[in-house]
Amino acid sequence: MSSSQKPYLIVIVGPTGVGKTEMAVELARERNGEIISADSMQVYRFMDIGTAKPTDSQRQQVRHHLIDVVNPDEHFNAAMFREMAAGVISALVNQHKTVFVVGGTGLYIKALLGGLFAGPGGNESIRAFYRLELKRFGKAYLYEKLRKKDEQAAARIDRNDAVRIIRALEVLELSGESIVEKQKAHGFNDRLYDCIKIGLTMERPLLYKKIEERSGKMVRDGLVDEVRRLLDMGYHENLKPMRSLGYKHMCSYVKGKRSIEDALKMMQRDTKRYAKRQVTWFGADKQIVWFSPQGIEEARKYIDRFLGCEKYRDIKVLPGVQGTKL
Repeated sequence: MSSSQKPYLIVIVGPTGVGKTEMAVELARERNGEIISADSMQVYRFMDIGTAKPTDSQRQQVRHHLIDVVNPDEHFNAAMFREMAAGVISALVNQHKTVFVVGGTGLYIKALLGGLFAGPGGNESIRAFYRLELKRFGKAYLYEKLRKKDEQAAARIDRNDAVRIIRALEVLELSGESIVEKQKAHGFNDRLYDCIKIGLTMERPLLYKKIEERSGKMVRDGLVDEVRRLLDMGYHENLKPMRSLGYKHMCSYVKGKRSIEDALKMMQRDTKRYAKRQVTWFGADKQIVWFSPQGIEEARKYIDRFLGCEKYRDIKVLPGVQGTKL
């Protein structure tokens, strides 16, 4: 790659449990590659089982980055991910490594590839007002308020995502414009890299079955003990990462609020819902080429032609690509 060219990235995305890590490790190992994790939970130390971090064997085969970078009570966001990932990419390019970005956190990938929408600065008095309303009246009330004021934003925000609901209301109040219109104006076009995006997909019933099995395996592998250790270390159950999938459910069991059977069922249910949201997010990205987890041979061809032929980067779909679009 000449000094005038942008670094090449191979991005592998898809819903939780679909098999991204397994395919990425094999592809990266074959191409002198290293992997940058684009997972908003794998950044936290001490949280291993519930975040499905790569195994020791997988990390021995291929070096992974941006795993175990902050403690559970420390702040981390998409802007920090973008900055840290950019540093890793620069170093790997200088070492002539093939760079893989792998994960299911769509916002992190969007921030890395297209920049971040800054918007108006935060206003603490406005946020405090809406947080008070949230506490008094609940998420449904706040979401309905957003829907009445900004239907565009409400259509894109999960009704249970209080942080994004409050931010959308804040932007509207500060600027008089919908956060959706401001994001469109930004365009997320601060593009520093040339990339291809590989999406992994499978039929929904099979994915849900895998999620159920993986959740059960996490419990058998010691997720409850992992949660107990975190609580014993002083990481409160209301910390953001402790409210994530698996951890909040096992916290409820450890605290005696529900049985292990009910906690597992709720974990499986909520993980399926999360996977559905990921499917919606990635399904809207027309640059993603979709493969089944078994379609590794076609993925190899796609990657090798991208890395070896500059013109190929303009081709969006390969003949013979396996898998059904999400």
